Amino acid sequence: MKKTSFFKSLPFKLLIAVFLGIIAGLILNQYSTNGISMAVLNIVVTVKYILGQIITFCVPLIILGFIAPSITKLGKNASVMLGVAVVLAYGSSVGAAFFSTASGFFIIPHLSIHSYTAGLKQLPEVIFELEIPQIMSVMSALVFSVMTGLAAAWTQARLITEILDEFQKIVLSLVARIIIPVLPLFIGSTFCGLSYEGTITRQLPVFLKIIVLVLIGHFIWMAFLYILAGIYSHENPLEVLRHYVPAYLTAVGTMSSAATLPVALRCASKAKPLRKDLVNFGIPLFANIHLCGSVLTEVFFCMAVSKILYGSVPAMGTMVLFCLLLGIFAIGAPGVPGGTVMASLGIITGILKFDSSGTALMLTIFALQDSFGTACNVTGDGALTLMLTGYAKRHHIEEQTIAIDL
Repeated sequence: MKKTSFFKSLPFKLLIAVFLGIIAGLILNQYSTNGISMAVLNIVVTVKYILGQIITFCVPLIILGFIAPSITKLGKNASVMLGVAVVLAYGSSVGAAFFSTASGFFIIPHLSIHSYTAGLKQLPEVIFELEIPQIMSVMSALVFSVMTGLAAAWTQARLITEILDEFQKIVLSLVARIIIPVLPLFIGSTFCGLSYEGTITRQLPVFLKIIVLVLIGHFIWMAFLYILAGIYSHENPLEVLRHYVPAYLTAVGTMSSAATLPVALRCASKAKPLRKDLVNFGIPLFANIHLCGSVLTEVFFCMAVSKILYGSVPAMGTMVLFCLLLGIFAIGAPGVPGGTVMASLGIITGILKFDSSGTALMLTIFALQDSFGTACNVTGDGALTLMLTGYAKRHHIEEQTIAIDL
């Protein structure tokens, strides 16, 4: 596996973009009456608007490109154990989302987060509006993806499945070659605007607190999963968890479940309570569909960003709908840094009503800690595999060799 230097990684580029954006915004704020400063600010606002339009346009494509092919791949390997595995992965992700939501409603009001509007400077209007409408609405893309994926799996439509796989590669190429490269520029211009207004500089200490709280949430959820798995399987979960330290550290370093997969398989195979056939089956599958840490992170960050930028956390009903849909979107998350939040941009903008500033803020703080969310995902896979082992034992499913090409 080719290792990428930290200085060439997306988190480093985002850190530089955030730093330069904040510095530029502070300078422009100090010389706001200068004609050159206003001209620069006009360019910044326009660049942010155009890049925001491009990213928004790609949201339905991302949904179509990753949700539908993921469903067809699950359908091609349909079995009782697969169904159980999918239910476990979705249940864990949605459970983590609800846990994060409850924590957010309890903790965020006590974090001294305020939405500052008084005394803020106004950004200039966009001087060049290039409107790029989406090919379809976000919800239409989601429903179309689910129905197409299910129908292709039921009918074993080989041609459509191959087309969806090819389309997924095309969309992933768009994300990797267009969206990811422009993110630093988009985020830098956003932070420049927020810094000019005076919003972001007042809230910087809050972001550090939020990241620490999310990390604590990861460990609480992992502990819950392993305790639950131990109770269900009647096995000692520590015999699985103690082998997962190398996988956790590898995930922190690589920020990728796929890149961590060989290490995770090695760690899980050393755990005596886990059946070897279910390790071969469950670990690769969960690496693609189980994203409890990423989901937990995104929900808490969404609530915090909403409080910071819009003055209040979303309503309870809105958060419940968001959590239920996020579990579906997470299954189709592309294999890029920040993939979960990238795949769910549609419901962030459609359900939570985030504007471009809120979206940029979410992309930034999510990507900066994405490695720890990935580590939580990977470590949690061991607990779900232990549950699968318990299910097979309870239902007297014979051990066999199962190979899945994922």
